[in-house]
Amino acid sequence: MLLVFRNIILVVAIFLVANVFGQGIPEDRYAEEADRAKSLLRKAVDYYQENGDRAFAAFSRQGAFIEDELYVYVIDTQGIMLASGGPSANLIGRDVSGALNDHLNKGFKAALALPESDEIHYADYRWLNWQGGGEERKRVFYQRVDDKIFSVGYYIQRSSIEEAKTLLSYVSGAVDEAPQQTFERINELDAAFLRDDLYAFVIDRDTQRFVAHGYNMRLVSSDFRKLHSADNHPIGQQILDASDSDGSGSITYLWPNPVTRKNEQKVTLFETRKNYIVAVGYYLGGVKDD
Repeated sequence: MLLVFRNIILVVAIFLVANVFGQGIPEDRYAEEADRAKSLLRKAVDYYQENGDRAFAAFSRQGAFIEDELYVYVIDTQGIMLASGGPSANLIGRDVSGALNDHLNKGFKAALALPESDEIHYADYRWLNWQGGGEERKRVFYQRVDDKIFSVGYYIQRSSIEEAKTLLSYVSGAVDEAPQQTFERINELDAAFLRDDLYAFVIDRDTQRFVAHGYNMRLVSSDFRKLHSADNHPIGQQILDASDSDGSGSITYLWPNPVTRKNEQKVTLFETRKNYIVAVGYYLGGVKDD
């Protein structure tokens, strides 16, 4: 029952976020995924228009409407889950809105009240990636047809350079204000210093050792000069040299992505704050299996 309720809340989050942020164009680096999702959505809508409610069975089983991590799900304007080819299949036939409080129902119903049109809307939310086993950010495209909303989404597994810069600025400010407390919070994996695949690490410039790491605690207190990339480049020494000469900068190297669990090209942004080097990196993809 707890799992079902949790899934209901996540489903509704789709429409709550859509209601708040409205329309827009997804970022270019996910253009291929967006095209695939919208193509599958159009395919599902066309199939429904040709076959009516018989289409729901096709959406809810392995077959033409599941493409890798992409799948179709359908909710009617009364809040009933009609079809799903993904983990929300256990909600089929359930009144999603019936488990929500008044506040959540208000946003949910506002989204369900969108007029029927050929327009494709989109929104972001968090959902269980049934391939990776963890919750990840997801972008969903949806369209109302008759009294039903058809949806297809893909996972947003890599944060942007803008998000990395924002986190770096936040961590640097925290280090300036309360360094030791900040190091403890980073090492305790405080959510304020973790944002999906983004995390911070901090180096003491005097000792040249890690004092904090938001992903791999085993690196804390280790010699930063000995840090090498996944393909054995001396990235620790390179960052130390660059911070001494320029004070800030970036470096690109191969490193494990904690979300995809693959070695990927990573760009780490860093800046010096008194006796410390503060760093945050974002992933470019370019996946290589271990």
